[in-house]
Amino acid sequence: MKCPFCGHADTDVVDSRDTEELNAVRRRRECPSCKKRFTTYERPEESIIIVIKRDGKREKFDKQKLINSILKSVGKRPVSYNKIVELVEDIERELRTKQSEEVESRHIGEMVLKRLRKLDDIAYIRFAAVYKEFKTVEDVLNEIRLLKGKKK
Repeated sequence: MKCPFCGHADTDVVDSRDTEELNAVRRRRECPSCKKRFTTYERPEESIIIVIKRDGKREKFDKQKLINSILKSVGKRPVSYNKIVELVEDIERELRTKQSEEVESRHIGEMVLKRLRKLDDIAYIRFAAVYKEFKTVEDVLNEIRLLKGKKK
């Protein structure tokens, strides 16, 4: 590993340990040339998830884009940012366990709705209004009826 301070081509590992999440190895390194220390993280390389949009275009799965989308539907509701991040990480984990590296955006939308239904009814309706492209108040009322029916 190249030293970020002096550019020396080789550094020594002083300490190595797993992160709390056990998804990476944290290494403390020291440069034998300038004697400065720095930290690196080693993580497994993850495969790319390709999202197939409604119009047929393909794009790379963007966790932050999904978080931002859910944040809009949650706006001013009593749902913490950490809950949203957990929700998105749960979706990403599920997508990575699938055999295919391509997934339709429709499938991701359904995964979000399933989780929002358990988290917050208003956020669910807001997300559904955009995702399902509601055109009338009747569309909203029908979704509320469906939601109430599933809560019983």
